Amino acid sequence: MLQELDIEGYAVVDRLRVEFHSGLNLLTGETGSGKSIVVDSLALLFGARASADVVRAGASKARVCGRFECPPDVAAQLPSEDGDGDSQDDELILERHVLASGKSRAYINGSPATLAQLRQLAAHIGDIHGQHEQQTLLSAAAQLRMVDVYAGLGDQASAVRAAHQKWTQCTQALSQVKGDEQERLHRLDLLRYQSEELFRAALVAGEDEVLGQEQKLLANAEDLRTSAFAAFDSLYDSSESASTRIKSASADLEQIAHIDRSLAELAQRLEEARATVDDVAFELQAYLGRIEADPARLEEVEERLAALDRLKRKYGPSLPEVLAFQHRVDEELALLDSSDQQIEALERVVEEAAADYARRAQELSGARRKGAKALAAQTRAELRDLALPKAEFAVAIDTIDTWTETGTDRAGILFSANPGQPARPLGQVASGGELSRVALALKTVLQAATEHGEHRRTYVFDEIDAGVGGGVAEAIGRRLGQLSRQSQILCVTHLPQIACFADAHFHVSKSDDSSQTTATVRHLSASERVGEVARMLSGAEVSEAALANAKELLRAYAPAPS
Repeated sequence: MLQELDIEGYAVVDRLRVEFHSGLNLLTGETGSGKSIVVDSLALLFGARASADVVRAGASKARVCGRFECPPDVAAQLPSEDGDGDSQDDELILERHVLASGKSRAYINGSPATLAQLRQLAAHIGDIHGQHEQQTLLSAAAQLRMVDVYAGLGDQASAVRAAHQKWTQCTQALSQVKGDEQERLHRLDLLRYQSEELFRAALVAGEDEVLGQEQKLLANAEDLRTSAFAAFDSLYDSSESASTRIKSASADLEQIAHIDRSLAELAQRLEEARATVDDVAFELQAYLGRIEADPARLEEVEERLAALDRLKRKYGPSLPEVLAFQHRVDEELALLDSSDQQIEALERVVEEAAADYARRAQELSGARRKGAKALAAQTRAELRDLALPKAEFAVAIDTIDTWTETGTDRAGILFSANPGQPARPLGQVASGGELSRVALALKTVLQAATEHGEHRRTYVFDEIDAGVGGGVAEAIGRRLGQLSRQSQILCVTHLPQIACFADAHFHVSKSDDSSQTTATVRHLSASERVGEVARMLSGAEVSEAALANAKELLRAYAPAPS
């Protein structure tokens, strides 16, 4: 729902800010006063193409900003915010800048956006119906959704969508398994070669680290033996070894400890140190027994390490990655080797999914045809009260060859405003005013058919009253009022019979100075509405009779308090 529209440097608008109400918002004013500026600027926020012509003379750019109430389902489609924290979860801010060069920039909640993103959001938050804007009313997809909403086919449509997704997934899986037969055979040859090579290698996790350590020991066996023997000799074996010296010192301390008992502890600690030195010496002696040069084993280890390095260069920079690659190769090989069985199984699944989709789509198509007839009949009845008494209106449901997630149907609204003329696609034959009235009729019927509507959307009707008056205008006003109970309505009108139904009445006017013309929009008070309705009734000269008539109209048609 549109809460506020801020326009700057646009056409004859210098700076304009309008706060709209949730119900029926009417814009009135003299012909040429600039009422369409509000509609056109809102169309920019909904993704319409921009032109440098809209930039006010002397301005560097035109700026339009709209603040909308943002329902949860719309919020989920918004681009991620930049973290500035300015916007709220329940608020949507759309903005367009049109530069004097003709270039245009769009923003959603402060983040740069594309026109496609604006149009995607517009499909959920509002629609414009006027002389030049057709939007979703002429969309085949939207017309199909209208039938589904009217006939209450939401669950069936969802089931068809799910069935289509399953059929699509199964078909893709089958295509992937089948693939190109020649390509599959080539792939099999490569996988078998890789699998055999890796199998023969008999890889063991971590063996490269173990072998690397062993290779280092074997390559330095003589140095290790020399150093270890020298250490053993120094610790234990020589006449001047550490063990011998400590033993001698310990004996000296024990001798004098009989005189000074405080040295007994030191003597004990020396004995413990000698025991530690002897333990280390004995372990070195055992180590010397294990160390020997083994050129044959060294060559074997180095060959194995070289083989592992070759595999790492081919299949992964590390042994764990080579092992992971081997696992993937074996899995894919098993998949391709068993593809015949898989193909048969998947073909059965695809057949079942296709049969389920076809059945559901056919049932949905039948229900749509019934719903389309009833929708068309009720819409024709509405159009009779909207100055289109002879209009032909039908919703054709045609079968298409393609399977889509919405089924196998294409909807098309056929329309003829004049008797004797065959009904043709709505967009080809309806004028802007007729389009607006068709839209109003459809939305009235759809609102009556749904107990709980969608979130409050914004519908804009421009020139909906073209070529009508009197009782027909009253009927249009009543229907706009009914529709505004569920959706926000912005309507540009020239007829007092429609203006009287407004929840909020805005007057658009232009003022001239010596250099420029400026348009303003003002929310009318109750007393000001009387004067505006009287002007709409009688013209520039407002008579007492016109004022009295205006008061009576407002009293008779004013919406009841909610």
